[in-house]
Amino acid sequence: MSMDDLCEVCNYLPIGLDLGTAGQPSREQFGLVRAAGYELVINLAMPDSAGALPDEAELVTSHGMEYVPIPVVWEAPTAGDLECFFDVMDRARGRKVFVHCALNMRVSAFIFLYRVLRLGVSPDSARETMHLIWQPEGVWATFVADLLARHGLAPDSPAGAASGSAS
Repeated sequence: MSMDDLCEVCNYLPIGLDLGTAGQPSREQFGLVRAAGYELVINLAMPDSAGALPDEAELVTSHGMEYVPIPVVWEAPTAGDLECFFDVMDRARGRKVFVHCALNMRVSAFIFLYRVLRLGVSPDSARETMHLIWQPEGVWATFVADLLARHGLAPDSPAGAASGSAS
């Protein structure tokens, strides 16, 4: 079993050796997630998201992994959702973590913010990784910009959003 097997999971993107992100895995793919060494699965999708598995918690734990759902409403991500995610990620340091949602869009934004605000990764580097999946727009672009601003990173600076003013 190699990491290459996980490439079949929707929008799978490994970030370093201990973090993998993706869209919704199929039932069978959770076996691949475990075989790749992941110990914790965090699900940011809503229970009624496209492709959601109603018994995902049982499926994940049956493979010997811990399961943490943090349902994030697509149209309304909150700072509270992000703080909950940060807490789980902080407690999971040193473990191999797999984070997914429906298409890896919620996840890519949350991982971007986690890497920048908690791990000290440069915003430009973290943004490049996020952009391998998507470039947030609408409520998500606002959410990311607001969280950066709360931490002193102006969204229109080189460290902030790519679509800022050219001053």
